[in-house]
Amino acid sequence: MLSIEERIAKLGIQLPTPTAPVANYLPAIKTNNSLIISGQLPFIDGKLFATGKLGATIDLKTGQQAARYCMINILAQAKAAIGQLNEISKLIRLGGFIASIPEFTQQAVVMNGASDLAVEIFGDKGRHARSAFGVACLPMDACVEVEAWFELK
Repeated sequence: MLSIEERIAKLGIQLPTPTAPVANYLPAIKTNNSLIISGQLPFIDGKLFATGKLGATIDLKTGQQAARYCMINILAQAKAAIGQLNEISKLIRLGGFIASIPEFTQQAVVMNGASDLAVEIFGDKGRHARSAFGVACLPMDACVEVEAWFELK
């Protein structure tokens, strides 16, 4: 059986160096058998993958890819917090915030970018509860932000 990190590598994903918080908060909190990751933006090499709003300047496919990059950044923060991703026993919940115009109603479909990657990496242990909210704007004009809650071994 492949480790979580081996599955990530098999998907051709290299975890980035976690980004530093942009305000007064911690990127991750470990408590008892939980690891909570603060909202992550779709950074690639220190730059936002996409800015703007879904339904205006950002299309559905780009939004899904942004959510996928958020999930990759969540995993990078998790690894920095606990050392090895194999310490994760289950993904409990994802929360997604999608900057969108009022008429855009496919926030849940955008979040599939993060959810699908979680299941690809963790298998059944990656199936999770989830919320997807449409919001007026996000920090730095990001189009998507995703937060996570993991159960640890």
